[in-house]
Amino acid sequence: MKHFVVLLSATLTTIAAFKATSQNLTAVSCTISKYNADDILSAQNECDEIIIESINVPAGVTLDLTHLKTGSKLVFKGTIQWEYEEWTGPLMRIKGTNVEVIGSDGHVLDGRGHLWWDGQGGNGGKTKPKFLYASVVNSMIHKLNIKNTPVQAFSVNGCKDSIIQYITIDDKDGDSKGGHNTDAFNVNSSDNVTIKHCTIHNQDDCMAMNSGYNTFFTDNYCSGGHGISIGSVGNGAEVKGVKVTNCQVVDSDIGVRIKTRSGETGSVSDVLYENIELKNIHKYGIDIQGDYGPNDGKPTDGVPITDFTLKNIYGTVDTGGANIYVVVANAADWHWSDIKITGGEKKVNCTGIPPGTGVSC
Repeated sequence: MKHFVVLLSATLTTIAAFKATSQNLTAVSCTISKYNADDILSAQNECDEIIIESINVPAGVTLDLTHLKTGSKLVFKGTIQWEYEEWTGPLMRIKGTNVEVIGSDGHVLDGRGHLWWDGQGGNGGKTKPKFLYASVVNSMIHKLNIKNTPVQAFSVNGCKDSIIQYITIDDKDGDSKGGHNTDAFNVNSSDNVTIKHCTIHNQDDCMAMNSGYNTFFTDNYCSGGHGISIGSVGNGAEVKGVKVTNCQVVDSDIGVRIKTRSGETGSVSDVLYENIELKNIHKYGIDIQGDYGPNDGKPTDGVPITDFTLKNIYGTVDTGGANIYVVVANAADWHWSDIKITGGEKKVNCTGIPPGTGVSC
């Protein structure tokens, strides 16, 4: 049952709506303060601003926000949390064109990941739901505070011409409570997406660009995970036009990473990493692998990495790690300069670095 009232102000149990009037009618704003799937759908169809405030989403249910009106605004307030159930998720979906998604001061999107964490992530143990799938066009998603995702946090799927900024993903509790595969941003089949000014603490990739074009990842802070990654790329996927600039990667296993799948096809091209600071990296400062998957150590030429620029990559690796590790096949047109990574003393055998790159392991 819908609860809409056209008043200058109104407060209702589930949805409060008002339509302010002057000479012209202005936007309708609706507040959802208790989970009800029918009311949430009605609000998306009828309201220009939707406020989701302090709701508990039932177990095994997706908070479905995929029917947003073109040009509408979605606001999160208070603490939004999800009840426990083993399932694949996602816990929330957002879809729209020319929409704004924003979190108000003090809000938290709490995945309560500790209920699922068992140290195995997506590799076994409990079945864990992904957190958020976003599919937006010509839109902005910003100022979201995401906490304790069961596994992957923010899936950027089929997005176009959009900006994602000032996102905080705080999975640091997973360091001691069994968080795993808590990727921050997974990018798939998207074009012209900018991700900037984000702060991440997790236990996997800060970004994993798996397919798509023209992705800009800039001015982000990544801690505790597996670095800023492209891939793993295979199964015919194409990644082209990735620019990673002015980022910090600290206390992580890996800094800069590209991983392509051995025995599969696809391509990685037109990639730039520039002005990346690495600090306290545990395994590899730069890790470029063409042998990802079950054929570890045997890179194949089906996913070439070409037109690849690294510029001004600097920082420290633990003594037990390696500054640079490269094992690829069919790579070409690499341009590396101002690589100043120190500390790693692990001996590794690198293969496939294109002639003229100017860097060796």
